[in-house]
Amino acid sequence: MLQLRTCECVFVLSYCYLVLLTVAQVSSPSEVNALLAVKNSLIDPMKHLSNWNKGDPCAFNWTGVFCSDSTGTDGYLHVQELQLMNMNLSGSLAPELGQLSQLKILDFMWNELTGSIPREIGSLSSLKLLLLNGNKLSGSLPDELSYLSKLDRLQVDQNNISGPLPKSFANMSSVRHLHLNNNSISGQIPPELYKLSTLFHLLLDNNNLSGYLPPELSKLPEIRIIQLDNNNFNGSGIPATYGNLSRLAKLSLRNCSLHGAIPDLSSIPNLYYLDLSENNLSGSVPSKLSDSMRTIDLSENHLSGSIPGSFSNLPFLQRLSLENNLLNGSVPTDIWQNVTFTKSARLTIDLRNNSLSTISGALNPPDNVTLRLGGNPICKSANIANITQFCGSEAGGDRNAERSRKSTMTCPVQACPIDNFFEYVPASPLPCFCASPLKVGYRLKSPSFSYFDPYVLPFELYVTSSLNLNPYQLAIDSYFWEEGPRLRMHLNLFPPANNMHSNTFNVSEVRRIRGIFTSWQFPGDGFFGPYELLNFTLVGPYAGMHFDRKGKSISKGVLVAIILGAIACAIAISSVLTFLIAGRYARNLRKLSRRHLSSKASMKIDGVKGFTFKEMALATDNFNSSTQVGRGGYGKVYRGILSDNSIVAIKRSEEGSLQGQKEFLTEIKLLSRLHHRNLVSLVGYCDEEEQMLVYEFMPNGTLRDWLSDKGKGTLKFGTRLSIALGSAKGILYLHTEAQPPVFHRDIKATNILLDSILNAKVADFGLSLLAPVLDDEGNLPNHVSTVVRGTPGYLDPEYFLTHKLTDKSDVYSLGIVFLELLTGMQPISHGKNIVREVNMAYQSGIMFSIIDNRMGAYPSECVERFVVLALDCCHDKQDKRPSMQDVVRELETILKMMPETDAIYTESTPTYSGKSTPTYSGKSASSSSFYSSRDPYGSSSLLGSDLTSGVVPTITPH
Repeated sequence: MLQLRTCECVFVLSYCYLVLLTVAQVSSPSEVNALLAVKNSLIDPMKHLSNWNKGDPCAFNWTGVFCSDSTGTDGYLHVQELQLMNMNLSGSLAPELGQLSQLKILDFMWNELTGSIPREIGSLSSLKLLLLNGNKLSGSLPDELSYLSKLDRLQVDQNNISGPLPKSFANMSSVRHLHLNNNSISGQIPPELYKLSTLFHLLLDNNNLSGYLPPELSKLPEIRIIQLDNNNFNGSGIPATYGNLSRLAKLSLRNCSLHGAIPDLSSIPNLYYLDLSENNLSGSVPSKLSDSMRTIDLSENHLSGSIPGSFSNLPFLQRLSLENNLLNGSVPTDIWQNVTFTKSARLTIDLRNNSLSTISGALNPPDNVTLRLGGNPICKSANIANITQFCGSEAGGDRNAERSRKSTMTCPVQACPIDNFFEYVPASPLPCFCASPLKVGYRLKSPSFSYFDPYVLPFELYVTSSLNLNPYQLAIDSYFWEEGPRLRMHLNLFPPANNMHSNTFNVSEVRRIRGIFTSWQFPGDGFFGPYELLNFTLVGPYAGMHFDRKGKSISKGVLVAIILGAIACAIAISSVLTFLIAGRYARNLRKLSRRHLSSKASMKIDGVKGFTFKEMALATDNFNSSTQVGRGGYGKVYRGILSDNSIVAIKRSEEGSLQGQKEFLTEIKLLSRLHHRNLVSLVGYCDEEEQMLVYEFMPNGTLRDWLSDKGKGTLKFGTRLSIALGSAKGILYLHTEAQPPVFHRDIKATNILLDSILNAKVADFGLSLLAPVLDDEGNLPNHVSTVVRGTPGYLDPEYFLTHKLTDKSDVYSLGIVFLELLTGMQPISHGKNIVREVNMAYQSGIMFSIIDNRMGAYPSECVERFVVLALDCCHDKQDKRPSMQDVVRELETILKMMPETDAIYTESTPTYSGKSTPTYSGKSASSSSFYSSRDPYGSSSLLGSDLTSGVVPTITPH
C-alpha cells in the first residue's frame, strides 16, 4: 500500500512540474536555447552563471540577463541586455548569440575569452553597444558587423584581433565610438570611413596599420579624437586637410613613421592636445595653434628653425615637448609669463638636445614650471646666471607625482566601522560622516591634458552631474597614468549625507548608478575623452546584490498563470509531502543525530588536541565575564588556563555564527599543518556542544595597538624592522613551504601579533585560500579566481579589479603594513590613502616629514630603503611588485645596515622597573601580567573574531 501511494506521489509531483514549466515559460524558447549554448561555450570558474539552468531567464533573473518590459507580438519576453563584465569567464563566444534578436547591449568586457568574434553577431539589428574589450579574442573583424546599423559603440580594444579593418564598417550609420586600439589590426585605414557622419572617437593606436593617412578623414563632421599612435605609415605625411577638422580636440600620431611638414592646424579652435612625437617630421614648428592647447609634443623629429613666440599666448599650456630636434636660436622666457597658474597648475617645458644658444629674457621661471635645457649649446655659457640648474639630464615631469585634493577634516581615528567598508566622506556637509562607498574602477582612455590636478574639480562635477549625485558624493581614492597615456582611477561614490543614519545606498540606487555606467550614458566630452568602466565590484553591505531591471517585470497575465499553477501544485505537493514526511520524521531524526555524533567521534587531527566542553569551562571559570578579553563576529574570546597551567586564547562561537561541521573541520585541518615561528599556533579545538578554537596566547597584543599609542609603548625603528621581517618570513612560509601553499588574503596590522619578546606572528587565516595546483594539462595557474574579500585599505587593487588572487596580493597588503610601521598612519584615515600620501611625500622629497616621530633617531639610509621597499610592494600592478622572497632578503639587508642598539621600544606607562636589555635582534624582555581587551586576531570568518592579549610590557631601556 505504501509503495502504491509513493508511486502516486511521484506522478503528482511530475505532473505539477510539467504544469509549472509550461505556464512559467515567458522567455522566447529560441533565446533560452541560445543562452544555454552561450553558457556551454564558456568556462565559469567562479560559478557566476550557476543559475542559468534554473527556471526561466527573464522570470528568474539569470545573472547578467536583462529582458524587455513586456511581451512582444509573439507573446514572449526577449533578452535586451547581456552584461557579463569582469566575471573571469574564459572559453569562446557562441554563434548562437546571433539568435538574441532584440539584444541592445552585449557586454563581455574584462574576461579571458579566446577564439574569434562570431559573424552571427552582425544579425543583431537592435544592438547599440558591442563591448568585448579586455579579452584574448583573435582572428579578424567580421564584415558582418557592418550590418549593425544602430550600433553606437564598438569596443574590441585590448585583444589579439588581426587582419584588416573592413571597408564595410563605413556602413555603420550610427556609430560614435570605434575603439579598436591595442590589437594587431593590419593594412590600410579604409578611406571610406569618412562616411561615418556620427563618429566621435577613432582609436586605432597600437596596431600594425600601414599605408597612408587617408585625407578623407578630414570629412568626418563630428570627430573629436583621432588617436593612431604606434603604427607604421612609412613615407606618409599628415594630410593638409586635417586642418579642416573644426571640432577636433585631440590629434595623436606618435611613432607612426611620418614624414614631411606639420600642416597648418590654426583653424581648429578647440584643439587641446597635439602629439606628433617620434616621427621623421621636418620643417618648422607650427607658429599658430589653438589658444586652448594643453599639450604640445613634437619631440624626436627633425624640426628646425626657432621656437615660435606665439607659444607665449597659450594660457592653459601644461606641457611643451620639443626635445631631440634641430631647433636653434633663443629660448623665449615669455612662454610661461602668460600661463594662467592656479595652485595646482604645472608647466613642463622640455627643450633638451637642440641647438639653442641664447636666452630671451630673464631666466627665472616660477616653482611650478619645470624647464629642461640639457644638451644645448646654451648650457656651456658661463654668462647666464643659474643656467646650470636647468641643464641636467633628468627626464621630464613625472605624472605619477601629482597631488589630489586633500580632506581638511579633523575626525577621530577609526571612528568609522571598517567591517562594512565604511569610510569618512571627505567633502561631506555633515562633519565626520561615515558611509559605505561604491567602489568603481574607471579609466580615461584618451584625455586631452597632461596633468590632472587642475581638472579634478571639473571632472568630479562632470561625473556627479552625469550620475545625478551631489559633488561631495564622489571622492577620487587614487589615480595614476598608464601607457597611452591613459588615466586610471579608483572612485568612491558615497550615499547622500541626509542624516547620520543614511550611510548606505539602497538597492534601487545601486542599480541606477551601475546602469548609467554600463549603458554608457555619460555625455560625450572631447576634453576628458572616452572612458571605460574597469570594475563595479560590490563589497561590504552591497555584496550579493542582484541587478534585475526594476520595473521590467513579467506581464500580469503570465504572472497570474504562474501563481495559480503554483498554488494548485503547492496544495497537491503539500498533501503528498505531509503523508511522506510524517511517517519518516522520527526515524530520520534519529539517523541524523547518530550521524552527527559519529562525525564528532571521528574528528581526530594529528598535532591538534580535541578538548571537551567541560575542559573549556574549567579553563575560563565557566566562561566568567572576568576572563573575557574580546569579542568578534565569530563570538566571544576568553583567556583560559588549561590543566597544565598553559595560558591560551579560546574563541567560542555564538548563536547565528555556527559554521557547518565540514567547514569547521576543513579550517582546523588547514591550520594544523601550518607550523612556523612567525605564525600563531592552533593549540586545539572543541566540537562538543559548541564549536571553539584554542590558540596560543599572545601577551603583547597587535601591531596596530602599538602603532596607535594605546598605552603599549613606542617601538624603535630597529624593532619595527624586526617585526616587518618576522611578518614577511611567516608569509613567505605560507607561499613557498606550506604544502600546498596558502594565500593569506587578510594581512593587516591587527592580524600581526607580538609575543612576550615582540616576535611578530601572523594570525587570522579565516579568509585564507589554498594556492592553485596543477590543472589537467599539467600547467600551474598563478592565481585563484575568487570573490573579493579582505579589509579596506589593505586590498590589492588588481585583485579588486580582476578577482584574481595571487601571492602578490599578500605582498601588497604587507606593503601597507610596512607603511604603517614607517608612519604610524592608518591605511585609510580622514579621507586620506596611506599609499598616496607616502608616495607624494617621497616624490616631493619630503619623505622624512611624515615618518613616525615617536620611534626616535634612525639611520636615514635605512629608512629610505624601507620606504622604497614598501612602495614597491604597494605598486598597483602585481607584476611590478617584488616576491615575498625578495622582500625578506631586502629586509635582512636593511637590518644588517643598522647600527647596534639596546632599546627596542620605550616605556609609556611604567609598571615594572626591572632591568632588561632587549634589542631588535630578539633578546628577552620582561613583562607584567595586566590584561586588557584587544583585537589581535581580526574579525572575519571562523578565525576572524577578537582574540585578545593586552599585556603591557614595561622595560627600562639603557
